[in-house]
Amino acid sequence: MKNILKNLNPKTKGVTLAIIGAVLMSFDPIYIRFSGVSGFNTIFLFGLFTAISMSIVVQISEKRNIIQVIKSNGWPLIISSLLMLGSASTFVLSIKNTSIANTFIIQSATPAAAALLSWVLLKEKTDRKTWLAILFVVIGVFIVVNGSFGTGNWKGDLLALVSVFCVALIFTLLRKYPEVNRLALVGLGGFFLAFTMFFFAEPSKYSFNTWLIMGIMGLLTAPLGRVSGMIATRFIKASEVSLTLILQNVLAPVLAFLFFREVPNQESMIGGVIILITIVLYSLSLIKEKKINT
Repeated sequence: MKNILKNLNPKTKGVTLAIIGAVLMSFDPIYIRFSGVSGFNTIFLFGLFTAISMSIVVQISEKRNIIQVIKSNGWPLIISSLLMLGSASTFVLSIKNTSIANTFIIQSATPAAAALLSWVLLKEKTDRKTWLAILFVVIGVFIVVNGSFGTGNWKGDLLALVSVFCVALIFTLLRKYPEVNRLALVGLGGFFLAFTMFFFAEPSKYSFNTWLIMGIMGLLTAPLGRVSGMIATRFIKASEVSLTLILQNVLAPVLAFLFFREVPNQESMIGGVIILITIVLYSLSLIKEKKINT
């Protein structure tokens, strides 16, 4: 995989990494639902395993421990990790309090938030093509949300919205400080999650299946997915990364149907199709644009 990515141009590499991240993270709600414990306990286990896995990876890849990496990266890494505490915890609690489709469709607002924050904080220009893609994404989100009024899931929906802005801030911060170590960021974020939720968790009551399921999520798919998305910001704009990551918002409801027979309503399906088509066309246009310019 590393050799394949090395041969790609920066634009294509960024899009590819973002897509890999989206696919891996689309499995998050499946693990969360199968965990069989409360939201706080799920967050604790996710954070614990993520901190362990990323600390080991940092030690191997950087030839130094995670504490040394954190010290060398300074405050941008610490703030980004605290934002991960916010994004991951509200994401898990959202999954526990509303439908998987609702959570992921609301997260489709991430590129709009990222573009806005990049424009406000970084004075970064966002081209017409990106704004047009965001417009279609917002239309898709509106269609989905319009069909979910009156379901009583407003708490989960609100938590999903908070997660959106935390993720958008992370991408914007990484765009400003691309030298931040993504592996250490996720590892420290996992530590913050585990430390914060330790006071609410009940580890003695976990079953073997809970440890196993959350181990797979926290050690493998979740941290790798997030790292892939974060590394992508080195090659393409924050708004472009977050727009490509919307792919997970379409894949997750599909997985929810396959595993739990959770069927989205008609509006969710229509909105999801609009979003998926937008992602595919936008991603292809980024790759084509780079080929023309090289």
